[in-house]
Amino acid sequence: MEKLKVLVVDDDREIVDSIAIFLRADGYEIEKAYNGLEALDIVMTHTIHLIILDIMMPELDGIKTLLKLRESRNIPVILLSAKSEDADKILGLTAGADDYVTKPFNPSELVARVKSQLRRYTQLGAMQKTAAQIVIRGLALDTESKSVMVDGEAVRLTPLEYKILELLCRHPGKVFSTEEIYRQVWNDDIVSDNAIAVHVRHIREKIEINPKEPRYLKVVWGVGYKIERSE
Repeated sequence: MEKLKVLVVDDDREIVDSIAIFLRADGYEIEKAYNGLEALDIVMTHTIHLIILDIMMPELDGIKTLLKLRESRNIPVILLSAKSEDADKILGLTAGADDYVTKPFNPSELVARVKSQLRRYTQLGAMQKTAAQIVIRGLALDTESKSVMVDGEAVRLTPLEYKILELLCRHPGKVFSTEEIYRQVWNDDIVSDNAIAVHVRHIREKIEINPKEPRYLKVVWGVGYKIERSE
């Protein structure tokens, strides 16, 4: 069985080496990069299953690296930063990150988050496939390729955005509370309270013609979120 490969990106080589030691002990293969340009080069030339990406780096910072990465890859990304403000977390999530860890971090917690992200990523294809496609008016999801089309145009979502959307689309009309989405998509309680709202907003920006007047992804105030059955 192929080992899962994690790319660790930080301009502090000691941090990179330290993370690598813990992840290798858990059975992961490691690639290392020390700036965003190196990271993008490795992603384009190697099979990478997850990226741990520092925000504050020279040449190309983590946010810009992430935005560039999301143009062509849906690999799960965990951001590292010495900043703990909510604004930085929201910026990272909006740019397409799947999780966020603040330095200094507990190595065991970081490994747990890596496991959690990779479990979701690798099991995304193990979801029930009674139908390869889910079609709700102009919105179409291919559950095998994990791709999304809106009115015939391809839409690129991050792995977490896709999984949230698929969950809602599998049950059109059903309202999912934030807690239900946490339980079924994150399967843990280490995500910040505003993470769901950030991801939902990002999904709407991608699939809706006018996000302020959504055709598909509706907010039921005080309850949760749903995919509308019909217009």
